[in-house]
Amino acid sequence: MQASPLGILCGIVLITGLAGGRVAVGAETGLVVEPARVQLRGLDSRAQVIVTAREADGRDVDATAEAVYSSEDERIARAAPGGEIAPVADGKTRIRITRGGRTATVDVEVAGTAVDRPVHFASEVVPILGKFGCNSGGCHGKATGQNGFRLSLLGFDPRFDHDAIVHESRGRRIVVGSPGAGLLLLKPTGRLPHGGGKKFEVGSPEYRTIERWIAQGARFASGRERVLTKLEVAPARRTTASGAHHQLRVVATFDDGEVADVTRLAQYQSNAEDLAVVDAAGRVEAGSGVGEAAIMARFGDRVAVARVVVPHARPDRDWAEPASDNLIDPHVFRKLRELGLRPSEPCTDAEFIRRASLDLRGMLPTSAEVAAFEADSAPRKRERLVDRYLDGPEYADYFAMKWSAILRNKRNFGDQSMNGSFAFHAWIRQAIAENLPYDEFVARIVAARGDAAHNPAVVWYRQVNTLESRVDDTAQLFLGMRIQCARCHHHPFERWSQADYYGFASLFSRIGVKPGLDPLTPRIYLLAAGMSNNPATGRTEPPKPLGAPAFENLPPDRDPRVELASWMRRADNPFFAPALVNRYWKHFFGRGLVEPEDDMRSSNPPSNPELLDALAADFVAHRFDLRRLVRHIATSKAYDRSSLPNESNAEDRRNFARFYARRLPAEVLLDAVDVVAGTTENFRGLPKGFRAVQLPDDGFDSQFLDTFGRPKRESVCECERSDEANLSQTLLLLNSGEIQSKLANRSGRATRFAEDTRSDAEKVDELYRIAYGREPLSEERAICVELLDKRRAEGLLRQGYEDLIWTLINTKEFLFNR
Repeated sequence: MQASPLGILCGIVLITGLAGGRVAVGAETGLVVEPARVQLRGLDSRAQVIVTAREADGRDVDATAEAVYSSEDERIARAAPGGEIAPVADGKTRIRITRGGRTATVDVEVAGTAVDRPVHFASEVVPILGKFGCNSGGCHGKATGQNGFRLSLLGFDPRFDHDAIVHESRGRRIVVGSPGAGLLLLKPTGRLPHGGGKKFEVGSPEYRTIERWIAQGARFASGRERVLTKLEVAPARRTTASGAHHQLRVVATFDDGEVADVTRLAQYQSNAEDLAVVDAAGRVEAGSGVGEAAIMARFGDRVAVARVVVPHARPDRDWAEPASDNLIDPHVFRKLRELGLRPSEPCTDAEFIRRASLDLRGMLPTSAEVAAFEADSAPRKRERLVDRYLDGPEYADYFAMKWSAILRNKRNFGDQSMNGSFAFHAWIRQAIAENLPYDEFVARIVAARGDAAHNPAVVWYRQVNTLESRVDDTAQLFLGMRIQCARCHHHPFERWSQADYYGFASLFSRIGVKPGLDPLTPRIYLLAAGMSNNPATGRTEPPKPLGAPAFENLPPDRDPRVELASWMRRADNPFFAPALVNRYWKHFFGRGLVEPEDDMRSSNPPSNPELLDALAADFVAHRFDLRRLVRHIATSKAYDRSSLPNESNAEDRRNFARFYARRLPAEVLLDAVDVVAGTTENFRGLPKGFRAVQLPDDGFDSQFLDTFGRPKRESVCECERSDEANLSQTLLLLNSGEIQSKLANRSGRATRFAEDTRSDAEKVDELYRIAYGREPLSEERAICVELLDKRRAEGLLRQGYEDLIWTLINTKEFLFNR
């Protein structure tokens, strides 16, 4: 029997009115129904309708759950509460939908109910196993299976699953002559004990689909195998009030041009459950948070995403957008207005100079810099400050530290590997100081050849010394893609398959390694041939970037990594520029537009997609100019907001209505303590005066840096750098010998201030400007002076200044960039 091109779920639902397509409208009632027309094929097909009521105030409200549905001819089709339409017999009818006196209709045509339609295993049976969690990692989809029965994870290898069901366990899982007597139907219906519990009822559409497949001979495919080409979810974006519900509808398109409503078989997941949760039927409930959530719908090997916008319960839109010619600000403030969030007021000049100095230079501004900046009355002085910092050597120092960490520049072989790590750090710093275009910076690393003496970028390959680490680090660091899952199976939340993974691996399969100037640092050269083998198929995969055509038939003298770098820097590359922009955004705001910053999959969309797109487009248009990007961010009105919340934005954590205070990184904090204490840290083998942010690698012992979470540089993830507070940090600052020695240092600030003839009030003012970037309040000044007067009377003035400095460095205002 030949396969019908319409066979899906023992039937196909032909949809008119997909997302953005035609809808049924009660023109005089303001009731909108999608789709406008439904064609059901086979008894087990279903169609979900979405009902939207357009209220008098212009709002669109989902009315799917509360609408009343009636069929003009229930002998043809029926509609259940909630808007799911089911066939009964061949023919035509109409579904009437009523809500609050408003009415709309949907035309329904049913065919094929009397035909024993062929069931396709991959596109009909496997989705049922996925929907009920049978092939999940906690059940039969885990590596060891469950109770002797193993399926491919999430159904991404249907042929493996077919073999496991049909041929393993001596065929007990199915009985072709008596479909209901096999374990595949006895266990999930609860007629035999099942560790996973009861999954569906006897006689349900899912049961009948599997039953028919078994009765038809349990074949993998009848005729040509269908291929899923597209998945859509509607509504693609909806604004909804906290506590409100709305229904999703998911439609699959196959390579023969047919479409199927797969709402009841899709799997759903929210990326922000404080904003929105979704149940197994695709019904979304808005939470109590404020912002935009993404609801992932997965069917087969495809993922679609619906965006849910949840405004503030008491929206505040009565505010004027700050005047700005920065491309960032219209996107940020437009989103805040949509969400009903009032942005915080601008920060003070003192707050801004401290914030900008810490973020751009990794250091506190000097007391003189603070005083001069506050006294400056010229317009655009904040922009000029940012420009001055960008031109200074400290900017290169700080960002070289950042890149050296995520490029895993590590002295993991002791002093033998020091020359290489020092050379790589120096190369990174020079590239930042010279503002080397980012695409060229990446190309020189990824396609590095030769030895470290002539090309320090090859040191990167000392750490990424396996094919898997080269693939994983390149994708995660430079493309924002965590594709490690696809090494063993299809990525559960993305489109990446094993073929994609090993095609990407082939870009690095022609790397040859010889001993370099030392036995630890490699010399990289190009092999004449080499491709990666896909273990799932046993075939070699040609070198292929993610989501792009393969590089076929490259000549022996053409390095696939050079082709990769050329593809990365293309203007239409959807990953490269957004990944960098998002990483830098997080550096300045403490949170990425996509979070985590290196997990930029379609099922984890940005909180402000339009902003990310605009910044990425500008970055590409200006030839990947990092300094220009940094300037855009640091001179935006979004960046200069106060960290103090108002009533509207107090709970905001993802929309940048205010500046999010964050703890200083370990290296920056150690340098800041030294600045306030007037001391310097002595690092073994380095000249006196080296700042912690200037350290070339991780080979310098420091209890302070380890306690405050400096990264171990063992992975490419910036999550290695911990900014969490803990008891060890508190104890170290309060009473460690390291801190006490800095305070009591005979050349330190406490000693110098005790001998300084200026008034205590003047010295207190200077300490506050150094530590906090501001003048003390009059009450603060009075308390400090009173303390110093008391200690002077006791003959312990130096100890008084030690106490004062100790107090300042233990406050949240000092420990946080705010």
